[in-house]
Amino acid sequence: LLINQMLKDLLTFIKKNFVHKLMKIKVFADTICGWCFIGQARLNRALKAFPETKFEIEHIPFQLNTDMPKEGIERSKYLEIKFGGKELAQPMYDRMTEEASKENLNFNLDKIKKTPNTVFSHLLIKLAKQSNVHNEIKEKIYQSYFIEGLDIGDKEILINIGKEFDINASVINDFFNSKNIEEVNSYILVAREKEINGVPFFEIGTDFISGAQSSANLESAIKSNLS
Repeated sequence: LLINQMLKDLLTFIKKNFVHKLMKIKVFADTICGWCFIGQARLNRALKAFPETKFEIEHIPFQLNTDMPKEGIERSKYLEIKFGGKELAQPMYDRMTEEASKENLNFNLDKIKKTPNTVFSHLLIKLAKQSNVHNEIKEKIYQSYFIEGLDIGDKEILINIGKEFDINASVINDFFNSKNIEEVNSYILVAREKEINGVPFFEIGTDFISGAQSSANLESAIKSNLS
């Protein structure tokens, strides 16, 4: 009887400490999307409500500007093309910056001098998955762009980010090849087929959530799909 009780106690201990539920969450996002950065912060907060669940977060590349030149374009020119000028874009950016501050993200949009092509940044996140640092690198790319104003389309800047997470420069350079670029671009069609027109877009179990919704909404979706 004592042995049986000890076995039961051991199984309870193992279940409590080592057996976790697994949930996969897909996040369609672009690395120059401020709302995606905000949405990521809100998702991270929601995940903390489930300490006994192991989450696998998959980044799905989305390109807000599928026709962006490889070298990107000057920020002022981009705002002119996209919104008709900085003045017309300002109210939207002010609201975004205000929402970001609620998540302790201090956007410095005036530091941004270029709107980059984001294909290489998506590739770095994909490469980082091999070392299981993709979420951290994605966060660092967001910070580099929205807080530091760096050109995240620049290979050297991305290589420096990779180095911070012990990814070798030559490995990154080799990964930025035409085959992998084609794969990132193939997700343009995936998003179109799913009728995803804006990001962030979350696939949480059977729930699809569009936009940078509250942590409470994301938490609710996770909870309903765990039960």
